[in-house]
Amino acid sequence: MATTFSQRHVALVAGAASVVGIGASWLAMTPLGLLAPVAAFFLFARGRAATVLHATLAIGLVGSLLVAQSYAGAAHGIAVSWATFFVAALCMGAVVAAWCGTSIGIDVYRKTETALRERERQLQQLIDTVPALIWSTTDDGAPTYVNKRFTEVIGATLQDITAPNGKLALSVIHPDDRAAAAQAVARSFRTGVSYVARYRQLRRDGSWRWTETRAEPLRDDSGAILRWYGVSVDIEDMVVAQQALRERERELSQLVDMVPSHLWRLTPEGEPIFFNKRMVDFLGLDVADTDRPGSSRLEAVIEKVHPDDAARFREVLHGCLATGERFSMRYRLRRSDGTYRWMSSRADPMRDQSGRIVQWYGLCHDIDDQLRAEEALRRASEKLAQATQAASLAELSAAIAHEVNQPLGAIAANAHACRRWLSAEPPNVERAKITADRIVRDANSAADVVGRIRALFRQSVETRSRTALDGIFEEVRRLMAEEAARCRVRMNVDVESGLPLVALDRVQVQQVLINLVRNGIEAMDCIAGEKVLEMRARRMGDFVQARISDCGRGIELADRIFEPFFTTKQNGMGMGLAICRSIIESHGGRLWAERNEPRGAAFVFTLPLEAKTAP
Repeated sequence: MATTFSQRHVALVAGAASVVGIGASWLAMTPLGLLAPVAAFFLFARGRAATVLHATLAIGLVGSLLVAQSYAGAAHGIAVSWATFFVAALCMGAVVAAWCGTSIGIDVYRKTETALRERERQLQQLIDTVPALIWSTTDDGAPTYVNKRFTEVIGATLQDITAPNGKLALSVIHPDDRAAAAQAVARSFRTGVSYVARYRQLRRDGSWRWTETRAEPLRDDSGAILRWYGVSVDIEDMVVAQQALRERERELSQLVDMVPSHLWRLTPEGEPIFFNKRMVDFLGLDVADTDRPGSSRLEAVIEKVHPDDAARFREVLHGCLATGERFSMRYRLRRSDGTYRWMSSRADPMRDQSGRIVQWYGLCHDIDDQLRAEEALRRASEKLAQATQAASLAELSAAIAHEVNQPLGAIAANAHACRRWLSAEPPNVERAKITADRIVRDANSAADVVGRIRALFRQSVETRSRTALDGIFEEVRRLMAEEAARCRVRMNVDVESGLPLVALDRVQVQQVLINLVRNGIEAMDCIAGEKVLEMRARRMGDFVQARISDCGRGIELADRIFEPFFTTKQNGMGMGLAICRSIIESHGGRLWAERNEPRGAAFVFTLPLEAKTAP
């Protein structure tokens, strides 16, 4: 700006001098006054204009000299004056050109220097702003520069990374990584190859972070190394992420290998590209082992399928590959030891966003043991069904024997009594007739018992009728009176008055009461003191409840006494209570046992007022 200002002032002065010079030349009749305008032209003439001006003055000088040599007198003097003018003008042009050149050079130099300083400042800001640690060394490794971020992040200056011998110190590198880094640095400085290394680098807070450092040499035109420029980038997060990814991949690989199934993967065309470890161990070959000249990998795998299943396997799989439908099939696959085992295999296609199949993922599960177990279970079920039929027959036989035994015993006792009455002297015919009637009654009762038991096992309800319980209780008391008297047991019957009629099979319910009464009498056989057996009936909502209690030894193993063939009696069959429960449940009621206070046992059963059958 100062140079431009001076030139402007000079131009103004030259312009004023030109006006004065022209006036002076006209008055004095001499051309020297025109030097001022010529100087002004020289100040502003540049390039071609300056050249034309110099040529014009040179031509004028030559012309003046020729005139001066050719003429004398006044013409000679005028020519000399013009020659002097032209010489002075040319000299003045040379001086002005030199002065202007110097001024312009100084101005350009100052502008260039300012621009360079600005560029240097911008470059320094850029280097300090770059999110990386930048450094440089000499060609032999002496540190020459570290950027601002290097000092801020690491906490080390240029002097801190300079060794006593002037070389690059590696103190900011983790001790475990320092030897490898030093070897790589020495190799690069020795051979001139680019330097690339990963190591843990110190931070201002004392922590170590993974860093990747790269350095490139700056060479001159001859290829000689002038400097080394390096940059260090923090890759801690990337390294941690990669380590986590590798760990996840390792865990996933372990999971895939530990899954108790065969996992495999196919290309969209059906070529195997992956088997997990369990499948490799089972087949005795890996994917690479299926590469055979003139045959596809898939065909090499199909060779492992049982010949009876191979054609179907090939058909189903190729159909799924063509349609994209899920593959599902059971087949036999040959193990590495030559044994065929049943497999349940499924595969689903994985598609991209456009719906195109990218890969097939399949799972093959060994179900051979399961099928064998199912077959064994089926055979066991058949045997169980046969055994159940036999057990049912045995239970029916035992039930008939148990229930018929009572009336048959009565028939035998009455037959002996009738014989005694007829053998007496004189024969007691009347008593014999009464006893014979009892024999007939007991025989009919035995026939009814057999018929009712058969109906019970058929769950028949045809013989049920609405009956009053008080009549059944009284009949049972009369039937059991002689046995109770023989065992010195007093029987108390308490039936609530006004009980509604109940739909039941009279003979079956009578058999239940007789069984329960006889069990109570037998339970009090070995006790001292008064023996009392109570029979009660009460209404409980929609049910009638009957309770037969004794004061005997009580209940042992109450959770098992209703099981068929389980008995606590020395000569018992274990069918009485089981049959009783079956009869009550066939009527839609319940039978259970409980403790009788202060001693003894009580058996309670309910019968619905509305006719029901067991489900």
